[in-house]
Amino acid sequence: MDVDLAQLRTLVAVIDEGTLEAAARLLRVTPSAVSQRLRALEVATGRVLVQRGRPATITAAGEPVLRLARQVGLLVADTDRQLDRARPGDVPVVPIAVNADSMATWALPALAPLTGTVALDLHSSDQSHTSALLRAGTVMGAVTSDAEPVAGCRVTSLGGMRYLPCAAPGFLARWLPDGPDAAALARAPVVVFDRRDELQHTYLRRHLPATATPPIHYVPSSADFLTAVELGFGWGMLPEVQLAGRRTVTPFDPAGSVEIRLHWQQWRLRSDPLDRVADALIRAAHHQLR
Repeated sequence: MDVDLAQLRTLVAVIDEGTLEAAARLLRVTPSAVSQRLRALEVATGRVLVQRGRPATITAAGEPVLRLARQVGLLVADTDRQLDRARPGDVPVVPIAVNADSMATWALPALAPLTGTVALDLHSSDQSHTSALLRAGTVMGAVTSDAEPVAGCRVTSLGGMRYLPCAAPGFLARWLPDGPDAAALARAPVVVFDRRDELQHTYLRRHLPATATPPIHYVPSSADFLTAVELGFGWGMLPEVQLAGRRTVTPFDPAGSVEIRLHWQQWRLRSDPLDRVADALIRAAHHQLR
């Protein structure tokens, strides 16, 4: 495969920026030059790499090429720094994926001390889907529930994030006055992060038949999810690390907890910025998680 650095940088820019025009502004070239480089890369690989749309998206065939492009870019940036060729003020960009609940609790404080030396490109998703971003080449590392290593990655166990069924005191008095019996749970509204979130359904399956359909509110943000539970929209599974000192919500069935085992996956490629990010997350997780 005969490709050059400019073509690889262009592929990364198109996917990150979303359009050829935005990529051209970032690279300080014309949109025509971006299109020509992208076309040349596709000719060299013999594959369609990018689905031209708004935003532009990587194709399945393009995923390994995008991973290659990011890895080459990382190596070039590391070499520039070692040769003192980096421009003043330049900091390495490290794109990582962190599941939403970790982002809302322990991950951001862990990463805060690094913000002067790396630029973080954070992607958030459900813990069972962050590894897909790693597989696609969108990120270099991911906090994920997937213990099976993505190709070309290494895995470190972070520990377990324990979730408890919780609700506001007023909600409990209205909907679950006698505790979480099956009849009450079948009627009580429930807050769910999004349609991929299985935590609440995992708890409900222990008490209700699969045909039961309690009312569901979808709130796809960890902070807003907590607020919705506090305001009495419904009950929801909240991470134990988010409950410390909080009186606005009450766990109503501690025995019904669900534990999600988390892992850190990152490229095997050695990179000081990526390794510093990984070390910060691993240390914090081992302190915060079970």
